[in-house]
Amino acid sequence: MTAHSAHTANRLPLIALTALAPISWGTTYAVTTEFLPADRPLFTGLVRALPAGLVLLAISRRLPRGVWWGKAAVLGALNIGAFFPLLFLSAYRLPGGMAAVVGSVGPLLVAGLATVLLGERPTPRTLLTGIAAALGVSLVVLKAAGALDAVGLVAALASTASMSTGTVLTKRWGRPEGVGPLALTGWQLTAGGLLIAPLALIVEGAPPALDGPAIGGYLYLMLGNTAVSYWLWFRGIGRLSATQVTFLGPLSPLTAAVVGWAALDQSLTALQLLGMTIAFTATVLGQLQPRRPSPTAPMKRPEHPRAERPRAEPTRADPR
Repeated sequence: MTAHSAHTANRLPLIALTALAPISWGTTYAVTTEFLPADRPLFTGLVRALPAGLVLLAISRRLPRGVWWGKAAVLGALNIGAFFPLLFLSAYRLPGGMAAVVGSVGPLLVAGLATVLLGERPTPRTLLTGIAAALGVSLVVLKAAGALDAVGLVAALASTASMSTGTVLTKRWGRPEGVGPLALTGWQLTAGGLLIAPLALIVEGAPPALDGPAIGGYLYLMLGNTAVSYWLWFRGIGRLSATQVTFLGPLSPLTAAVVGWAALDQSLTALQLLGMTIAFTATVLGQLQPRRPSPTAPMKRPEHPRAERPRAEPTRADPR
């Protein structure tokens, strides 16, 4: 096994754990439609983010210091506070699966942002893999038709841009010394939840009455789907490249399709199965890093004796 292969193999457990985040997010649609009150996307986003953030803050017992108050607020707004409402808005206003299709261009957007902010130059393989991932997701989730709603389309693009920018900035800024991913996740979820709270109250009014299934659904979204999943996601961002992490994103719509087939009695066509194969293959290829050239000993320049310049004969103007 080469050193490059061994390095990739050693990262497989980390990649697998990080992949659990988008897999968990792929169950959100089924839980929302089957257990939660209808037409309360902002309240759902609030319940997902704020309690989870407060729980993680209580566990980590760490608050931001200095410039990290501002950085945590920015990351919380990008990854949670703006992303959740925009994502739900696009899902409600666009025809079946279109929001997921727009979101699947995230790897390409992250590759571009990583070039500017992280100095990670995208390879042709990365760009082709990103295009393949978007194509595969399109085949899985895109249903026939309908006119595209302009507001929904802008919201979908904005949500993708928000999460992609947040992912790259999370990688660029890292974490303060001595602060783990648990505390960083808690800061962002809390900041994002506080941003959603007034919006949910203004737009949707008072919280709805909740029955047993709704309470169970919200507990799952708060703990497993958000607190644990975002901790795994930000932990992965800290240890993998931004491009690697974002290429795990297509696992979310793929999981949603599988859950819909297994639990909601939704059929899968041959074209969807082909799309799942393409998207999953792109996800795997997105984890492969370019082979770095092996270090070699620096070449020693041949020593050439310095040519002696002929000494000029003194002239009358020469003081020598």
